[in-house]
Amino acid sequence: MAGGDLKKGFKYDVLTFLAIVVWMGGLHLNVLVVGICLANLRSHWALTLLAFWIALIFIPVRPNGGLGQAVARYICKYAPAYFPIKVVFDDENAFDSKKSYVFAAEPHSLLPIGIIALQPLSGNLPVPNLRALATSAVFWTPVVRHVWSWLGVSRVTRKFMTEFLQKGTSVIIIPGGVQECLYMERGREVVYLKKRYGFVKVALETGSLIVPTFCFGQTNCYKWWKPTGQWYSRLSRRIGFTPLVFWGRYGTPIPFRTPMTYVIGKPIEVVRNPNASHEEVAKVLEQYIEAVERLYENHKAALGFKDSPLFVY
Repeated sequence: MAGGDLKKGFKYDVLTFLAIVVWMGGLHLNVLVVGICLANLRSHWALTLLAFWIALIFIPVRPNGGLGQAVARYICKYAPAYFPIKVVFDDENAFDSKKSYVFAAEPHSLLPIGIIALQPLSGNLPVPNLRALATSAVFWTPVVRHVWSWLGVSRVTRKFMTEFLQKGTSVIIIPGGVQECLYMERGREVVYLKKRYGFVKVALETGSLIVPTFCFGQTNCYKWWKPTGQWYSRLSRRIGFTPLVFWGRYGTPIPFRTPMTYVIGKPIEVVRNPNASHEEVAKVLEQYIEAVERLYENHKAALGFKDSPLFVY
């Protein structure tokens, strides 16, 4: 699944590489464009370009337009094949097309790039309706907001998540989020879940099943460096993300070609409870954490990670 069956060759390499550039290059393009404009602020062309770039934040995106759909199909077809990414199930028959699911995917890693294999157009998840949810920062970033909107990604807000699940549309979220970057260390996997009650509460309110999901290999797609010390931890918590330096192939933003495997666990049954207490939410969250730990332990040896421990925060 997920692009690994394409025949390899020069054309294959070019198509997969370009898919990664189109999908992942927006963030670094922003840094480049803004940097050039700021370095040439006395020039009219720099001011014009900067104004246009800012305007891209507010110009409405047409997610269902011809161009957007073509770009989305291209990315979903070739980007997973770049690594490649495989998607495997503990029990694919455990899914019911009439039910809605919360695919709670871990880890976030430096960037959750493996999630492209779970996008609706990739066709790897056995549900008829599916939406991925991402941080609002994505939708305030020129070019990035366009590409991710074309891919069918929406803001990860309580309102949107609830509306999708109530309509029978399953969602993909990464509950640990960028907070996990604060705890990253080489040679181990980390997930930040012990305080993530929100997605569980919404699942209980809508009666949606929670699916433990783990991506093996994603953490190795980039090399990185970050400062240490309490000041860094305090800064990261204050600004809401973890500033660090990272690089991929040849020192560029292009990720290393690291094989990944997304393992989809069995859904956790959830009884609908619109007025769940904190204790009831905490109990289901603990079930999910245990399922993630079990998923990791059951598959890590076969996938080449037997010496990499999983830490849960």
